[in-house]
Amino acid sequence: MSYNSKVYMKQGADELIVADGGAIRDDSMARSIRVRATIAEANAGLTLLAAIPGYKYRLNNATMIAIGGNVATVTTLDILGTQATTEVKLVAFAQAQLLRSVVLRPGITGAAVLADGASFAACDENKPIRLLKTGTDAATATHVDVILDYTIEAA
Repeated sequence: MSYNSKVYMKQGADELIVADGGAIRDDSMARSIRVRATIAEANAGLTLLAAIPGYKYRLNNATMIAIGGNVATVTTLDILGTQATTEVKLVAFAQAQLLRSVVLRPGITGAAVLADGASFAACDENKPIRLLKTGTDAATATHVDVILDYTIEAA
């Protein structure tokens, strides 16, 4: 299931029309999305931002909060994007820090990013941003809140 499952239509070079009547301009306007993902969705893999032909995502910040208990058993819960044709962990949130109601962000212990700021570089065109676990399935917590601050840029 995609939480950003609106229909997009490219119209000219300066804006992307959203089916609900809104518009996303190609001026790198900052956007935000909050998803409350079940642990089952995180274990299976969940599309947070659907791929948009002709456009690419740039992550500006990410937040994760465990809901209903501490996250157990998993190694990390990851925000994934594709850079240079390879899916990479833009942010890896460590299980040891995914405690109930604790707010984790890049730069805080337990929220690892790619070297040299690569987590905040533009991702490849027409690729989604996903949530997925590393290691055994996550358990105990019922959900995780994932909050992404991002921009959509013309390819």
